[in-house]
Amino acid sequence: MADVFHGVSDRPWIFRGLLPTLGIDPGERPRMRLATHTRGDGERAALLVHGVAALHRTWHAVEDTLVERGYRVIGVDLRGHGRSPRGEYSMEALRQDLVDTLPAGADLVMGHSIGCVALSQALDHLRPDRAVYIDPAFWIPPMPEEGARRLRRVLATADAAQVRELHPRWSEQDVRIELEGFAAADPEFLTWTGREVAGVDNFPKAAEVPTLAVIAGEGSPIGSDGARTLAERGFTVRTIEGAGHCVHRDDLPGLLSTLEGWI
Repeated sequence: MADVFHGVSDRPWIFRGLLPTLGIDPGERPRMRLATHTRGDGERAALLVHGVAALHRTWHAVEDTLVERGYRVIGVDLRGHGRSPRGEYSMEALRQDLVDTLPAGADLVMGHSIGCVALSQALDHLRPDRAVYIDPAFWIPPMPEEGARRLRRVLATADAAQVRELHPRWSEQDVRIELEGFAAADPEFLTWTGREVAGVDNFPKAAEVPTLAVIAGEGSPIGSDGARTLAERGFTVRTIEGAGHCVHRDDLPGLLSTLEGWI
């Protein structure tokens, strides 16, 4: 293959002419296939999308419940996270990754934090029966550059004792997965989040499918104002008091109770 392209770098018209003969559309954006994890063999399908600096395994306890209830669960690592490739970061890229990787027509999609934003923008293709957004980051307060640098330092230096102190209700498995997620996250994703996502309104205009938004009672990026906005736009909204942003790890029983009728 190297011989085929030898000497064409200074003659791009030749390169463009070769692409169709190789089955490549010159205008096609390279596709990124996300690392995926599938568990269960039920007839219903559930798709799970994590948040910033996390892994698909942060859903492990929710996944257990879904498999027990007869779902085949498919989780992904977002680009720049876990075993998925790195690349340029944009909300459109995150959306397209989900479109290129996940099957359409699932019974349920569930996201957390920024994963909800990507999912909400991919619904036109994924076409699930219903959606659940766990403390969606449709709005993140503006983040000064120093704040983003401090966040990157925290992720680079955090240890188990610090995670336990911040999240006293988490299991040891959750603590371990959190640190593994930090270690496997691309710092440039955090830089992009601070520069191009923070301070931007990513609220959906309407609920395209029946959608439950579960809001954290403490530390939610959208808070009570954002919860009202979602309710006004046709979302079912429920708040879990006392739970932090990672509701599915802070208060699993409370979340599962809230999800009754949705899963």
